[in-house]
Amino acid sequence: MFVITADQVASRRDADRTGDLVEQLTASYGSDLALPADQTAGDEIQLVTTSADAALGIVLDATRTGWWSVGLGVGGVRMPLPDAARKATGAAFVAAREAVGAAKRSDGRFALRAGPPELSTAAGDAEALVRLLVLLRDRRSEHGWEAVELVRAGHQQKEAAVLLDVSPAAVSARLKAAMWSAEEDARPALVRLLERLHAESERTAPE
Repeated sequence: MFVITADQVASRRDADRTGDLVEQLTASYGSDLALPADQTAGDEIQLVTTSADAALGIVLDATRTGWWSVGLGVGGVRMPLPDAARKATGAAFVAAREAVGAAKRSDGRFALRAGPPELSTAAGDAEALVRLLVLLRDRRSEHGWEAVELVRAGHQQKEAAVLLDVSPAAVSARLKAAMWSAEEDARPALVRLLERLHAESERTAPE
């Protein structure tokens, strides 16, 4: 199982953003969640999924604004699941708790931990590569994000140019500067890496 814990940065000096993030992530990933997105402790939210693709998407969406420290935990979860994430337990939840603590001190405000200790090397490899993608996205300009979001939504570059009122060449330049192709190549590879880590965590979980 994948557990994502996100803790708001400097929440005592900022507005409470938990409701907005829960709403956003539920709209995007609700069908992939094993439990509803849950506000667990004031300025912290938790999400649970069996999908590596959804877990990566949640991490990338939550880290985009810089308002959240995000920890991804991989491991087993005690079954049957309760009706709320804050009531659930298991190695994945412990790993997510450790990960969000580490994320507060990490570049990109992201960290990953896996339940069984023998997976620490594989988890570290996955963490490093996901963090690189997080940091790549951090460098993207507002104009770059506009172009990326339209193309990701299914628009052709010519259509995006019309919607942005710029030339197709300008859209192409924005996508290149945003390193859109590099992200698109990296995401499936990272999903496969997370899937392997998940499978290994289940294989090595104590009976």
